[in-house]
Amino acid sequence: MLRTSKIRWLSGTLVLLAFLTLLLPQALLPHAAAVQAQTSGIDAVLVADVSNSMNTSDRDKISNEAMKMFIDMLPVQGDKVGIVAYTDQVEREKALLEIQSDADKSSLKDFIDQLGRGPYTDISVGVAEAVNVLNHGADASHSPMIVLLADGNNDFNKNKGRTQSQSDADLAKAVKEAQNQGIPVYTIGLNADGKLNKDALADLAQQTGGKSFITDTPDDLPQILSEIFADHAKLNVVKLPSITGNGSYQEVTVNVPNDSVLEANISIMSSKQVQIELTDPSGKAVDLNSDAAKLSTSKSYSLVKLLKPQEGDWKLRVKGAPKDSIDINLLFNYDLQLVVDPIKTKSYTKGDKVDLTAKLENGGQPLQDNDLYADMKATLVVNDQDTGKSTEQTLENTGTGFAGTFEVPDNHNYELVIRAEEDSFYRESAPITINAGGAAGSGTQPTTPAGEQDKPFPWIPVILGVIALIVVAVGIWFLLGWLKRKNRGFVGQMVVEIRDENTGDKSYPQYKKLTSFRGRFHLHQLLQLDPELKETEKYVFTPGNGDRIIIRNTAGGTLEKSGRAVDASSGVELKNGDRLSIPLQQADKTILIEYLV
Repeated sequence: MLRTSKIRWLSGTLVLLAFLTLLLPQALLPHAAAVQAQTSGIDAVLVADVSNSMNTSDRDKISNEAMKMFIDMLPVQGDKVGIVAYTDQVEREKALLEIQSDADKSSLKDFIDQLGRGPYTDISVGVAEAVNVLNHGADASHSPMIVLLADGNNDFNKNKGRTQSQSDADLAKAVKEAQNQGIPVYTIGLNADGKLNKDALADLAQQTGGKSFITDTPDDLPQILSEIFADHAKLNVVKLPSITGNGSYQEVTVNVPNDSVLEANISIMSSKQVQIELTDPSGKAVDLNSDAAKLSTSKSYSLVKLLKPQEGDWKLRVKGAPKDSIDINLLFNYDLQLVVDPIKTKSYTKGDKVDLTAKLENGGQPLQDNDLYADMKATLVVNDQDTGKSTEQTLENTGTGFAGTFEVPDNHNYELVIRAEEDSFYRESAPITINAGGAAGSGTQPTTPAGEQDKPFPWIPVILGVIALIVVAVGIWFLLGWLKRKNRGFVGQMVVEIRDENTGDKSYPQYKKLTSFRGRFHLHQLLQLDPELKETEKYVFTPGNGDRIIIRNTAGGTLEKSGRAVDASSGVELKNGDRLSIPLQQADKTILIEYLV
Protein backbone atom coordinates (compact mmCIF):
# COMPACT_ATOMS: atom_id res chain seq x y z
CA MET A 1 0.00 0.00 0.00
CA LEU A 2 2.82 2.39 0.87
CA ARG A 3 4.63 1.55 -2.36
CA THR A 4 1.44 2.16 -4.40
CA SER A 5 0.88 5.53 -2.72
CA LYS A 6 4.46 6.53 -3.42
CA ILE A 7 4.08 5.59 -7.11
CA ARG A 8 0.88 7.62 -7.35
CA TRP A 9 2.55 10.59 -5.67
CA LEU A 10 5.59 10.41 -7.94
CA SER A 11 3.42 10.07 -11.04
CA GLY A 12 1.32 13.05 -10.00
CA THR A 13 4.46 15.06 -9.33
CA LEU A 14 5.87 14.25 -12.78
CA VAL A 15 2.60 15.26 -14.46
CA LEU A 16 2.49 18.52 -12.48
CA LEU A 17 6.12 19.32 -13.36
CA ALA A 18 5.47 18.63 -17.02
CA PHE A 19 2.37 20.88 -16.92
CA LEU A 20 4.30 23.70 -15.26
CA THR A 21 7.12 23.33 -17.78
CA LEU A 22 4.67 23.89 -20.60
CA LEU A 23 3.04 26.89 -18.92
CA LEU A 24 6.12 28.77 -17.75
CA PRO A 25 8.13 30.84 -20.27
CA GLN A 26 11.50 29.23 -20.84
CA ALA A 27 13.29 32.45 -19.92
CA LEU A 28 11.92 32.19 -16.39
CA LEU A 29 12.96 28.60 -15.66
CA PRO A 30 16.67 29.28 -14.95
CA HIS A 31 15.98 32.59 -13.21
CA ALA A 32 16.81 31.43 -9.68
CA ALA A 33 20.01 29.80 -10.88
CA ALA A 34 20.94 32.89 -12.84
CA VAL A 35 20.46 35.10 -9.82
CA GLN A 36 22.58 32.74 -7.72
CA ALA A 37 25.32 32.67 -10.35
CA GLN A 38 25.56 36.42 -10.77
CA THR A 39 25.81 37.40 -7.12
CA SER A 40 29.19 38.50 -5.91
CA GLY A 41 28.63 39.00 -2.18
CA ILE A 42 28.16 36.41 0.55
CA ASP A 43 25.76 36.39 3.50
CA ALA A 44 27.03 33.65 5.84
CA VAL A 45 25.74 32.40 9.17
CA LEU A 46 28.25 30.39 11.22
CA VAL A 47 26.42 27.89 13.46
CA ALA A 48 28.49 26.42 16.32
CA ASP A 49 27.64 23.58 18.68
CA VAL A 50 28.72 24.89 22.10
CA SER A 51 27.56 21.92 24.17
CA ASN A 52 29.81 20.64 26.95
CA SER A 53 30.95 17.70 24.83
CA MET A 54 33.07 20.18 22.87
CA ASN A 55 35.26 20.51 25.96
CA THR A 56 36.55 17.03 25.08
CA SER A 57 36.36 16.98 21.28
CA ASP A 58 37.73 20.52 20.82
CA ARG A 59 39.62 21.28 24.02
CA ASP A 60 41.69 24.08 22.46
CA LYS A 61 38.69 25.69 20.71
CA ILE A 62 40.18 25.24 17.25
CA SER A 63 36.63 25.53 15.89
CA ASN A 64 36.64 29.15 17.05
CA GLU A 65 39.95 29.72 15.25
CA ALA A 66 38.55 28.18 12.08
CA MET A 67 35.50 30.45 12.13
CA LYS A 68 37.73 33.47 12.66
CA MET A 69 39.88 32.48 9.69
CA PHE A 70 36.75 32.18 7.54
CA ILE A 71 35.87 35.77 8.51
CA ASP A 72 39.40 36.96 7.75
CA MET A 73 39.21 35.44 4.24
CA LEU A 74 36.12 37.46 3.35
CA PRO A 75 36.66 40.64 1.32
CA VAL A 76 37.49 43.84 3.17
CA GLN A 77 34.01 45.23 2.55
CA GLY A 78 30.55 44.16 1.49
CA ASP A 79 29.82 40.69 2.86
CA LYS A 80 27.65 39.93 5.87
CA VAL A 81 28.27 37.43 8.69
CA GLY A 82 26.01 36.24 11.48
CA ILE A 83 26.79 33.79 14.29
CA VAL A 84 24.55 31.32 16.15
CA ALA A 85 25.84 29.39 19.17
CA TYR A 86 23.46 26.63 20.27
CA THR A 87 23.02 23.76 22.73
CA ASP A 88 19.38 22.69 23.06
CA GLN A 89 18.59 26.38 22.80
CA VAL A 90 20.20 29.44 21.26
CA GLU A 91 22.89 30.41 23.76
CA ARG A 92 24.21 33.48 21.97
CA GLU A 93 23.48 35.06 18.62
CA LYS A 94 24.83 37.84 16.46
CA ALA A 95 22.64 39.15 13.65
CA LEU A 96 24.08 39.61 10.18
CA LEU A 97 26.76 42.30 10.34
CA GLU A 98 27.86 43.98 7.13
CA ILE A 99 31.65 44.07 7.00
CA GLN A 100 32.78 47.62 6.24
CA SER A 101 36.13 47.75 8.01
CA ASP A 102 38.72 45.76 9.95
CA ALA A 103 36.88 46.81 13.10
CA ASP A 104 33.79 44.89 11.96
CA LYS A 105 35.83 41.73 11.48
CA SER A 106 37.40 42.23 14.90
CA SER A 107 33.95 42.61 16.43
CA LEU A 108 32.85 39.29 14.95
CA LYS A 109 36.02 37.52 16.09
CA ASP A 110 35.73 38.98 19.60
CA PHE A 111 32.16 37.66 19.77
CA ILE A 112 33.42 34.17 18.86
CA ASP A 113 36.09 34.33 21.58
CA GLN A 114 33.40 35.06 24.18
CA LEU A 115 31.28 31.99 23.42
CA GLY A 116 30.76 29.75 26.43
CA ARG A 117 29.51 26.17 26.63
CA GLY A 118 26.51 24.48 28.20
CA PRO A 119 24.59 21.20 28.53
CA TYR A 120 22.43 19.36 25.95
CA THR A 121 22.31 19.48 22.15
CA ASP A 122 19.58 19.95 19.51
CA ILE A 123 20.88 20.57 15.98
CA SER A 124 17.45 21.67 14.73
CA VAL A 125 17.63 24.71 17.02
CA GLY A 126 20.86 25.94 15.43
CA VAL A 127 19.77 25.36 11.81
CA ALA A 128 16.32 26.89 12.28
CA GLU A 129 17.77 30.01 13.90
CA ALA A 130 20.37 30.39 11.13
CA VAL A 131 17.60 30.37 8.52
CA ASN A 132 15.73 32.92 10.61
CA VAL A 133 18.82 35.16 10.79
CA LEU A 134 19.11 35.11 6.99
CA ASN A 135 15.39 35.82 6.61
CA HIS A 136 15.73 38.97 8.68
CA GLY A 137 18.94 40.43 7.32
CA ALA A 138 20.17 38.88 4.07
CA ASP A 139 20.90 41.03 1.03
CA ALA A 140 18.82 39.90 -1.97
CA SER A 141 21.83 40.43 -4.27
CA HIS A 142 24.12 38.26 -2.13
CA SER A 143 24.61 34.50 -2.07
CA PRO A 144 23.43 33.05 1.28
CA MET A 145 25.05 30.14 3.09
CA ILE A 146 25.06 28.35 6.44
CA VAL A 147 28.09 26.62 7.96
CA LEU A 148 27.14 24.16 10.71
CA LEU A 149 29.74 22.64 13.05
CA ALA A 150 28.63 19.81 15.35
CA ASP A 151 30.44 17.13 17.33
CA GLY A 152 27.75 14.60 18.22
CA ASN A 153 24.15 13.49 18.28
CA ASN A 154 21.21 15.26 19.89
CA ASP A 155 21.10 15.17 23.70
CA PHE A 156 17.78 16.43 25.04
CA ASN A 157 16.92 17.80 28.46
CA LYS A 158 14.47 15.23 29.85
CA ASN A 159 12.87 17.88 32.05
CA LYS A 160 11.70 19.76 28.94
CA GLY A 161 10.04 16.70 27.39
CA ARG A 162 11.69 17.31 24.03
CA THR A 163 11.63 14.24 21.73
CA GLN A 164 13.67 13.21 18.71
CA SER A 165 10.57 13.24 16.49
CA GLN A 166 9.86 16.85 17.46
CA SER A 167 13.46 17.81 16.69
CA ASP A 168 13.31 15.96 13.35
CA ALA A 169 10.11 17.79 12.41
CA ASP A 170 11.63 21.17 13.25
CA LEU A 171 14.79 20.34 11.30
CA ALA A 172 12.76 19.19 8.27
CA LYS A 173 10.85 22.47 8.33
CA ALA A 174 14.08 24.49 8.46
CA VAL A 175 15.62 22.40 5.65
CA LYS A 176 12.53 22.93 3.48
CA GLU A 177 12.77 26.67 4.03
CA ALA A 178 16.48 26.62 3.17
CA GLN A 179 15.72 24.68 -0.02
CA ASN A 180 13.04 27.14 -1.07
CA GLN A 181 15.36 30.08 -0.55
CA GLY A 182 18.45 28.52 -2.13
CA ILE A 183 20.47 28.42 1.10
CA PRO A 184 23.12 25.67 1.05
CA VAL A 185 24.07 24.22 4.43
CA TYR A 186 27.70 23.10 4.75
CA THR A 187 28.11 20.65 7.62
CA ILE A 188 31.29 19.85 9.54
CA GLY A 189 31.24 16.82 11.79
CA LEU A 190 33.89 16.65 14.48
CA ASN A 191 34.02 12.91 15.15
CA ALA A 192 36.51 12.88 18.02
CA ASP A 193 34.72 10.14 19.99
CA GLY A 194 33.56 8.09 17.02
CA LYS A 195 29.87 8.55 17.87
CA LEU A 196 28.99 11.21 15.33
CA ASN A 197 25.85 10.66 13.24
CA LYS A 198 27.62 11.17 9.93
CA ASP A 199 24.63 10.20 7.79
CA ALA A 200 22.39 12.87 9.33
CA LEU A 201 24.90 15.63 8.61
CA ALA A 202 25.57 14.36 5.10
CA ASP A 203 21.83 14.22 4.38
CA LEU A 204 21.33 17.75 5.67
CA ALA A 205 24.04 19.06 3.35
CA GLN A 206 22.83 17.03 0.38
CA GLN A 207 19.23 18.21 0.69
CA THR A 208 20.24 21.88 0.63
CA GLY A 209 22.97 21.74 -2.01
CA GLY A 210 25.85 22.13 0.44
CA LYS A 211 28.69 19.74 1.25
CA SER A 212 29.50 17.60 4.27
CA PHE A 213 32.92 17.22 5.89
CA ILE A 214 33.93 14.76 8.61
CA THR A 215 37.13 14.90 10.65
CA ASP A 216 38.48 13.13 13.72
CA THR A 217 40.63 16.03 14.87
CA PRO A 218 39.91 19.75 15.32
CA ASP A 219 43.30 20.49 13.74
CA ASP A 220 41.65 19.95 10.34
CA LEU A 221 38.99 22.62 10.87
CA PRO A 222 40.87 25.65 9.45
CA GLN A 223 41.59 23.69 6.26
CA ILE A 224 37.95 22.59 5.99
CA LEU A 225 36.66 26.15 6.45
CA SER A 226 39.04 27.22 3.67
CA GLU A 227 37.58 24.61 1.35
CA ILE A 228 34.02 25.64 2.21
CA PHE A 229 34.84 29.27 1.48
CA ALA A 230 36.43 28.26 -1.82
CA ASP A 231 33.56 25.99 -2.84
CA HIS A 232 30.87 28.59 -2.21
CA ALA A 233 32.81 31.34 -3.97
CA LYS A 234 33.70 29.00 -6.88
CA LEU A 235 37.41 29.20 -6.18
CA ASN A 236 40.17 26.61 -6.24
CA VAL A 237 42.55 26.30 -3.30
CA VAL A 238 46.07 26.70 -4.65
CA LYS A 239 48.41 24.72 -2.43
CA LEU A 240 51.85 26.27 -2.03
CA PRO A 241 54.92 24.28 -0.92
CA SER A 242 54.77 23.24 2.73
CA ILE A 243 57.78 23.94 4.89
CA THR A 244 59.19 22.67 8.16
CA GLY A 245 60.26 25.39 10.53
CA ASN A 246 63.98 25.66 11.32
CA GLY A 247 64.17 28.96 13.20
CA SER A 248 65.20 30.89 10.06
CA TYR A 249 63.25 32.60 7.30
CA GLN A 250 62.29 30.35 4.37
CA GLU A 251 61.05 31.76 1.08
CA VAL A 252 57.95 30.72 -0.87
CA THR A 253 56.89 32.23 -4.22
CA VAL A 254 53.31 33.49 -4.48
CA ASN A 255 52.33 34.02 -8.12
CA VAL A 256 49.52 36.46 -8.88
CA PRO A 257 48.58 35.36 -12.41
CA ASN A 258 46.74 38.44 -13.68
CA ASP A 259 45.51 41.90 -12.74
CA SER A 260 41.87 40.78 -12.42
CA VAL A 261 42.56 39.47 -8.91
CA LEU A 262 40.70 41.58 -6.34
CA GLU A 263 42.30 39.94 -3.31
CA ALA A 264 44.82 37.19 -2.64
CA ASN A 265 44.43 35.32 0.64
CA ILE A 266 47.57 33.53 1.84
CA SER A 267 46.67 31.26 4.76
CA ILE A 268 49.58 29.95 6.84
CA MET A 269 48.60 27.15 9.23
CA SER A 270 50.95 26.08 11.99
CA SER A 271 50.80 24.86 15.57
CA LYS A 272 53.07 27.69 16.73
CA GLN A 273 53.34 31.37 15.93
CA VAL A 274 55.32 32.32 12.82
CA GLN A 275 56.98 35.52 11.64
CA ILE A 276 56.20 36.78 8.15
CA GLU A 277 57.82 39.12 5.64
CA LEU A 278 56.64 39.92 2.11
CA THR A 279 58.10 41.60 -0.98
CA ASP A 280 56.22 42.59 -4.14
CA PRO A 281 57.24 41.61 -7.71
CA SER A 282 59.60 44.62 -7.90
CA GLY A 283 61.45 43.41 -4.79
CA LYS A 284 60.07 46.13 -2.51
CA ALA A 285 59.20 45.19 1.09
CA VAL A 286 55.45 45.28 1.79
CA ASP A 287 53.93 46.80 4.94
CA LEU A 288 51.57 44.11 6.28
CA ASN A 289 49.30 46.69 7.87
CA SER A 290 48.65 49.01 4.95
CA ASP A 291 46.27 49.63 2.06
CA ALA A 292 48.23 47.07 0.04
CA ALA A 293 48.26 44.15 2.49
CA LYS A 294 46.79 43.16 5.84
CA LEU A 295 47.98 40.51 8.29
CA SER A 296 45.61 38.67 10.63
CA THR A 297 47.06 36.32 13.24
CA SER A 298 45.68 33.75 15.64
CA LYS A 299 47.05 30.88 17.66
CA SER A 300 46.60 28.35 14.84
CA TYR A 301 46.89 30.43 11.67
CA SER A 302 48.17 33.60 10.07
CA LEU A 303 46.47 35.13 7.05
CA VAL A 304 47.96 37.67 4.66
CA LYS A 305 45.44 39.46 2.45
CA LEU A 306 46.81 41.26 -0.63
CA LEU A 307 44.47 43.98 -1.88
CA LYS A 308 44.28 44.42 -5.66
CA PRO A 309 47.74 42.86 -5.94
CA GLN A 310 50.14 43.54 -8.77
CA GLU A 311 50.55 40.72 -11.28
CA GLY A 312 53.77 38.73 -10.91
CA ASP A 313 55.82 36.78 -8.37
CA TRP A 314 55.59 37.90 -4.76
CA LYS A 315 58.04 36.51 -2.22
CA LEU A 316 56.69 35.27 1.10
CA ARG A 317 59.27 34.68 3.83
CA VAL A 318 58.17 32.61 6.84
CA LYS A 319 60.12 31.93 10.04
CA GLY A 320 58.72 29.03 12.06
CA ALA A 321 59.71 27.18 15.19
CA PRO A 322 62.09 24.25 14.62
CA LYS A 323 60.31 21.09 13.36
CA ASP A 324 56.93 22.85 13.21
CA SER A 325 54.96 21.78 10.10
CA ILE A 326 53.72 24.84 8.21
CA ASP A 327 51.08 24.52 5.47
CA ILE A 328 50.44 27.40 3.08
CA ASN A 329 47.38 27.80 0.86
CA LEU A 330 46.39 30.52 -1.57
CA LEU A 331 42.88 31.72 -2.45
CA PHE A 332 42.14 34.46 -4.96
CA ASN A 333 38.93 36.55 -4.92
CA TYR A 334 37.48 37.47 -8.31
CA ASP A 335 34.33 39.46 -9.08
CA LEU A 336 33.57 37.56 -12.27
CA GLN A 337 30.55 35.83 -13.80
CA LEU A 338 30.36 33.47 -16.77
CA VAL A 339 27.57 34.62 -19.08
CA VAL A 340 26.20 32.71 -22.08
CA ASP A 341 24.89 34.66 -25.06
CA PRO A 342 21.12 34.09 -25.54
CA ILE A 343 20.05 31.29 -27.86
CA LYS A 344 16.84 31.03 -29.84
CA THR A 345 13.89 29.89 -27.73
CA LYS A 346 12.23 27.17 -29.77
CA SER A 347 11.58 23.45 -29.91
CA TYR A 348 14.51 21.47 -31.25
CA THR A 349 14.72 18.00 -32.72
CA LYS A 350 17.40 15.35 -33.17
CA GLY A 351 20.31 16.58 -35.30
CA ASP A 352 19.69 20.30 -34.74
CA LYS A 353 22.81 22.31 -33.95
CA VAL A 354 22.94 24.99 -31.27
CA ASP A 355 25.80 27.49 -31.41
CA LEU A 356 27.01 28.52 -27.95
CA THR A 357 29.24 31.41 -26.93
CA ALA A 358 30.16 32.48 -23.40
CA LYS A 359 32.38 35.11 -21.83
CA LEU A 360 33.47 36.37 -18.45
CA GLU A 361 31.94 39.58 -17.18
CA ASN A 362 33.06 41.90 -14.41
CA GLY A 363 30.26 43.96 -12.87
CA GLY A 364 28.03 43.25 -15.86
CA GLN A 365 30.67 44.41 -18.37
CA PRO A 366 32.84 42.19 -20.60
CA LEU A 367 36.21 41.36 -19.05
CA GLN A 368 38.88 43.84 -20.14
CA ASP A 369 41.86 41.70 -19.15
CA ASN A 370 41.86 39.09 -21.91
CA ASP A 371 45.11 37.65 -20.54
CA LEU A 372 42.96 35.88 -17.96
CA TYR A 373 41.62 33.62 -20.70
CA ALA A 374 45.10 32.39 -21.63
CA ASP A 375 45.20 29.35 -19.32
CA MET A 376 41.46 28.75 -19.04
CA LYS A 377 39.62 25.68 -20.25
CA ALA A 378 35.88 25.47 -20.81
CA THR A 379 33.62 22.44 -20.83
CA LEU A 380 30.01 22.04 -21.90
CA VAL A 381 28.20 19.76 -19.45
CA VAL A 382 25.12 18.19 -21.03
CA ASN A 383 22.53 16.60 -18.75
CA ASP A 384 19.97 14.43 -20.54
CA GLN A 385 16.81 15.11 -18.52
CA ASP A 386 15.11 11.98 -19.85
CA THR A 387 17.81 9.44 -19.00
CA GLY A 388 19.71 11.25 -16.23
CA LYS A 389 23.02 10.74 -18.03
CA SER A 390 25.62 13.49 -18.26
CA THR A 391 28.22 14.01 -20.98
CA GLU A 392 30.91 16.62 -21.49
CA GLN A 393 32.52 18.25 -24.51
CA THR A 394 35.41 20.67 -24.69
CA LEU A 395 34.73 24.19 -25.93
CA GLU A 396 37.13 26.37 -27.90
CA ASN A 397 38.96 29.15 -26.09
CA THR A 398 38.75 32.08 -28.53
CA GLY A 399 40.99 34.34 -26.45
CA THR A 400 38.04 36.58 -25.56
CA GLY A 401 35.59 33.88 -24.53
CA PHE A 402 34.49 30.34 -25.32
CA ALA A 403 32.58 28.87 -28.25
CA GLY A 404 31.22 25.56 -29.44
CA THR A 405 28.29 23.77 -31.03
CA PHE A 406 25.90 21.37 -29.36
CA GLU A 407 24.28 18.88 -31.73
CA VAL A 408 21.05 17.49 -30.30
CA PRO A 409 21.75 13.73 -30.08
CA ASP A 410 18.17 12.53 -29.57
CA ASN A 411 14.60 13.70 -29.15
CA HIS A 412 15.06 14.29 -25.43
CA ASN A 413 15.13 17.33 -23.17
CA TYR A 414 18.55 18.64 -22.14
CA GLU A 415 20.07 21.03 -19.62
CA LEU A 416 23.35 22.65 -20.65
CA VAL A 417 25.85 24.27 -18.31
CA ILE A 418 29.19 25.78 -19.34
CA ARG A 419 32.03 25.49 -16.82
CA ALA A 420 35.22 27.50 -17.28
CA GLU A 421 38.20 27.13 -14.98
CA GLU A 422 41.88 27.68 -14.43
CA ASP A 423 44.17 26.90 -11.52
CA SER A 424 42.74 29.41 -9.05
CA PHE A 425 39.02 29.64 -9.80
CA TYR A 426 36.13 28.34 -11.84
CA ARG A 427 32.77 29.69 -12.93
CA GLU A 428 29.58 27.99 -14.10
CA SER A 429 26.91 29.55 -16.27
CA ALA A 430 23.20 29.54 -15.53
CA PRO A 431 21.63 26.41 -17.04
CA ILE A 432 20.21 26.47 -20.57
CA THR A 433 17.16 24.33 -21.39
CA ILE A 434 16.94 22.62 -24.77
CA ASN A 435 13.51 21.10 -25.52
CA ALA A 436 13.75 18.32 -28.09
CA GLY A 437 11.13 16.01 -26.64
CA GLY A 438 10.03 14.16 -29.77
CA ALA A 439 8.36 14.66 -33.13
CA ALA A 440 6.03 17.34 -31.73
CA GLY A 441 8.94 19.73 -31.68
CA SER A 442 9.67 19.34 -35.40
CA GLY A 443 6.78 21.48 -36.47
CA THR A 444 5.28 18.88 -38.82
CA GLN A 445 1.51 18.35 -38.87
CA PRO A 446 -0.29 15.02 -39.57
CA THR A 447 -2.46 14.80 -42.67
CA THR A 448 -5.77 12.98 -43.21
CA PRO A 449 -6.06 10.70 -46.28
CA ALA A 450 -8.90 11.48 -48.70
CA GLY A 451 -12.18 9.74 -47.91
CA GLU A 452 -11.32 9.17 -44.29
CA GLN A 453 -13.32 12.19 -43.05
CA ASP A 454 -16.68 10.46 -43.37
CA LYS A 455 -15.73 7.31 -41.46
CA PRO A 456 -16.69 6.91 -37.76
CA PHE A 457 -13.92 7.88 -35.41
CA PRO A 458 -12.03 4.67 -34.39
CA TRP A 459 -12.53 4.93 -30.61
CA ILE A 460 -11.61 1.33 -29.74
CA PRO A 461 -8.14 1.39 -31.39
CA VAL A 462 -7.51 4.81 -29.85
CA ILE A 463 -8.44 3.59 -26.37
CA LEU A 464 -6.31 0.47 -26.78
CA GLY A 465 -3.49 2.62 -28.05
CA VAL A 466 -3.76 4.97 -25.06
CA ILE A 467 -3.74 1.99 -22.66
CA ALA A 468 -0.70 0.57 -24.44
CA LEU A 469 1.07 3.92 -24.24
CA ILE A 470 0.31 4.17 -20.51
CA VAL A 471 1.67 0.65 -19.92
CA VAL A 472 4.80 1.43 -21.95
CA ALA A 473 5.24 4.78 -20.21
CA VAL A 474 4.97 3.17 -16.77
CA GLY A 475 7.42 0.47 -17.82
CA ILE A 476 9.85 3.04 -19.15
CA TRP A 477 9.47 5.11 -15.97
CA PHE A 478 10.38 2.12 -13.81
CA LEU A 479 13.23 1.19 -16.17
CA LEU A 480 14.65 4.72 -16.07
CA GLY A 481 14.38 4.71 -12.29
CA TRP A 482 16.24 1.41 -12.15
CA LEU A 483 18.92 2.66 -14.54
CA LYS A 484 19.27 5.86 -12.53
CA ARG A 485 19.79 3.90 -9.33
CA LYS A 486 22.35 1.69 -11.06
CA ASN A 487 24.17 4.81 -12.28
CA ARG A 488 23.65 6.95 -9.21
CA GLY A 489 27.21 8.21 -9.14
CA PHE A 490 29.37 8.46 -6.04
CA VAL A 491 28.84 9.15 -2.35
CA GLY A 492 31.11 10.07 0.54
CA GLN A 493 34.48 11.70 0.48
CA MET A 494 38.18 10.90 0.26
CA VAL A 495 40.84 12.13 2.66
CA VAL A 496 44.02 12.57 0.63
CA GLU A 497 47.63 13.15 1.67
CA ILE A 498 50.84 13.21 -0.39
CA ARG A 499 53.99 11.82 1.19
CA ASP A 500 57.43 12.86 -0.04
CA GLU A 501 59.52 9.69 0.04
CA ASN A 502 62.77 11.66 0.16
CA THR A 503 61.93 13.54 3.35
CA GLY A 504 59.02 11.54 4.79
CA ASP A 505 56.94 14.73 5.05
CA LYS A 506 53.22 14.54 4.37
CA SER A 507 50.97 17.25 2.98
CA TYR A 508 48.02 18.58 4.94
CA PRO A 509 44.97 16.26 4.58
CA GLN A 510 42.61 17.29 1.79
CA TYR A 511 38.91 16.42 2.01
CA LYS A 512 37.47 15.71 -1.43
CA LYS A 513 33.71 15.27 -1.83
CA LEU A 514 32.73 12.75 -4.51
CA THR A 515 29.09 13.63 -5.09
CA SER A 516 29.86 15.88 -8.07
CA PHE A 517 31.29 12.96 -10.07
CA ARG A 518 29.21 10.54 -12.15
CA GLY A 519 30.20 7.42 -14.03
CA ARG A 520 33.95 7.58 -13.53
CA PHE A 521 36.84 9.88 -12.66
CA HIS A 522 40.60 9.52 -12.42
CA LEU A 523 42.87 10.35 -9.51
CA HIS A 524 44.59 13.30 -11.21
CA GLN A 525 41.17 14.84 -11.91
CA LEU A 526 40.14 14.43 -8.26
CA LEU A 527 43.30 16.00 -6.85
CA GLN A 528 43.91 18.69 -9.48
CA LEU A 529 47.61 17.96 -9.02
CA ASP A 530 50.63 19.46 -10.71
CA PRO A 531 51.70 18.12 -14.14
CA GLU A 532 54.63 16.28 -12.55
CA LEU A 533 52.11 13.88 -10.97
CA LYS A 534 50.18 13.31 -14.20
CA GLU A 535 50.71 9.55 -13.96
CA THR A 536 47.85 9.48 -11.43
CA GLU A 537 45.54 9.68 -14.47
CA LYS A 538 45.93 5.89 -14.91
CA TYR A 539 44.06 5.27 -11.63
CA VAL A 540 40.34 5.30 -12.45
CA PHE A 541 37.43 5.19 -9.98
CA THR A 542 33.97 3.80 -10.84
CA PRO A 543 30.89 3.29 -8.61
CA GLY A 544 30.37 -0.06 -6.93
CA ASN A 545 27.40 -1.61 -5.13
CA GLY A 546 26.34 -0.54 -1.65
CA ASP A 547 28.15 2.83 -1.56
CA ARG A 548 31.44 1.19 -2.51
CA ILE A 549 33.98 2.30 -5.10
CA ILE A 550 36.17 0.37 -7.54
CA ILE A 551 39.68 1.63 -8.34
CA ARG A 552 41.57 0.26 -11.36
CA ASN A 553 45.07 0.88 -12.64
CA THR A 554 44.48 1.08 -16.39
CA ALA A 555 48.21 0.64 -17.05
CA GLY A 556 48.45 -2.42 -14.78
CA GLY A 557 50.31 -2.63 -11.51
CA THR A 558 49.83 -2.92 -7.77
CA LEU A 559 48.90 -0.66 -4.89
CA GLU A 560 48.64 -1.16 -1.14
CA LYS A 561 45.25 -1.60 0.49
CA SER A 562 45.31 -1.56 4.29
CA GLY A 563 49.04 -2.36 4.18
CA ARG A 564 48.75 -5.29 1.73
CA ALA A 565 49.86 -5.20 -1.92
CA VAL A 566 47.00 -5.96 -4.34
CA ASP A 567 46.71 -6.17 -8.11
CA ALA A 568 44.80 -3.10 -9.26
CA SER A 569 44.63 -3.98 -12.95
CA SER A 570 41.33 -5.86 -12.56
CA GLY A 571 39.85 -3.51 -9.94
CA VAL A 572 40.04 -3.16 -6.16
CA GLU A 573 36.86 -2.55 -4.14
CA LEU A 574 36.86 0.15 -1.46
CA LYS A 575 34.37 0.31 1.38
CA ASN A 576 33.96 2.83 4.18
CA GLY A 577 37.21 3.25 6.12
CA ASP A 578 39.50 1.50 3.61
CA ARG A 579 42.93 3.06 3.11
CA LEU A 580 45.15 3.02 0.02
CA SER A 581 48.83 3.75 -0.59
CA ILE A 582 49.61 4.48 -4.24
CA PRO A 583 53.34 4.75 -5.00
CA LEU A 584 54.21 6.86 -8.03
CA GLN A 585 56.94 5.65 -10.37
CA GLN A 586 57.82 8.96 -12.03
CA ALA A 587 57.98 11.01 -8.81
CA ASP A 588 59.33 10.10 -5.37
CA LYS A 589 55.90 10.50 -3.80
CA THR A 590 53.10 8.31 -2.47
CA ILE A 591 49.41 9.18 -2.56
CA LEU A 592 47.61 8.18 0.68
CA ILE A 593 43.81 7.85 0.48
CA GLU A 594 41.09 7.03 3.01
CA TYR A 595 37.54 6.48 1.73
CA LEU A 596 34.74 7.65 4.05
CA VAL A 597 30.99 7.35 3.57
